[in-house]
Amino acid sequence: MKFVSGIVLGMLLCVGTWTLNAQNEAAKHPRIEAAIRAIKDAREELGAAPDDFGGHKADAIKACDNAIHQLQLALEYRAKKDRH
Repeated sequence: MKFVSGIVLGMLLCVGTWTLNAQNEAAKHPRIEAAIRAIKDAREELGAAPDDFGGHKADAIKACDNAIHQLQLALEYRAKKDRH
């Protein structure tokens, strides 16, 4: 039981450290973080809109999702590089 508890604690510490590193990286790159927030807002607006924007809505939502994902990966990469 102690071994399992140690593993769980270790995992939580790793996740907490990773989250802190990612937050620190976002603070170092405020325009990237602002872009992520802006794209998330645009995606939310697109999703809630009743119009399909001339058939472009689904592709625009996918593009937003991809852009958010890529920007987050970029910040994660920098966080990893900065740790080493």
